[in-house]
Amino acid sequence: MRIHPTRPAGAIVALLVLASCSHASDSGGSAAGQAAALPETLVFSPLSLAPPALKGLSEGVKGYASGKGWEVIVQDPNFDSSTQTQQLNEVLSSGRAGAGWIIAVAPPSILPIIRTAQSKGIPLLVNGRPDEYGFAGPQPGITFDYVDYAAGGKALGEQLGNCVNEKMGGRADVLAAQSSEGQAGKKEFEEAAAAALKATAPGATIVQSVIAKDRAGAQTDVGNVLQGKPGLSAVLASNDEGALGAIGAFAAAGKTPRCVTDFGGNDEVLKNVTTGKIYASVALQFQADMTQSFDTLVRMRADPKANGQVLIVPQKVLTAKD
Repeated sequence: MRIHPTRPAGAIVALLVLASCSHASDSGGSAAGQAAALPETLVFSPLSLAPPALKGLSEGVKGYASGKGWEVIVQDPNFDSSTQTQQLNEVLSSGRAGAGWIIAVAPPSILPIIRTAQSKGIPLLVNGRPDEYGFAGPQPGITFDYVDYAAGGKALGEQLGNCVNEKMGGRADVLAAQSSEGQAGKKEFEEAAAAALKATAPGATIVQSVIAKDRAGAQTDVGNVLQGKPGLSAVLASNDEGALGAIGAFAAAGKTPRCVTDFGGNDEVLKNVTTGKIYASVALQFQADMTQSFDTLVRMRADPKANGQVLIVPQKVLTAKD
């Protein structure tokens, strides 16, 4: 949402950071005592619960964590950064949080939350790379979990190029359904996708783009575009909402897109891959990432002043042939 949500996203699905306090050498009995005092309660704050992929991820997190004896508090900022920081500040200040997993709406807005968590010894897992926030590496009590957007964009563009070459003789007018401004990795993802498409199918040209924040909005916007550009025949979607909204818009116009590729890979998208409505999905492996993310947070509680890790969300290209 990506991960895509946007990306997610996945989203896509898709985490952040701060500080330069003391390192593992500062930990010891006091750190262990602090960890023991923290409740086994995880605060999960995604971009929003509106995208099905993030709603499904929240359910997966609750199921997995409860199986380990943890309670999960799921928040819904609904794509509003101010709401997200307010919700997180309230729960961190209340003493209810033992760990936090944040998929930030606007990463810079989360920096005060990270400082608060570090001061309280509450480990966080956040979206993005350390360098996106001015750091050279992991930070005390903070793990970064990021989507390799350059790799994802490259795979998405290559798959659309393959489809255009295979089904359309190498030429197509392409609609790009893109993630909202401010989402992590947007620029590098879109640049990689466009470059890979052009390299794979030089006769394919992106002639129009829309922002796909949600499925209904994407369907409306793509429908409006089709009225002015009826020759559009291929869709490069940065998230599930864009891919599904575009398919709905084409259907409402009595058309069928020849080639659609998607980044995200929720259940509905994957069903459409199986039936051939979507040529390929660069699918974020949320189950694998959920497991590595939660398990990392649990381990971090043993020494909340030690540097966290840098994790990468697994992704896999799926087509009807797989």
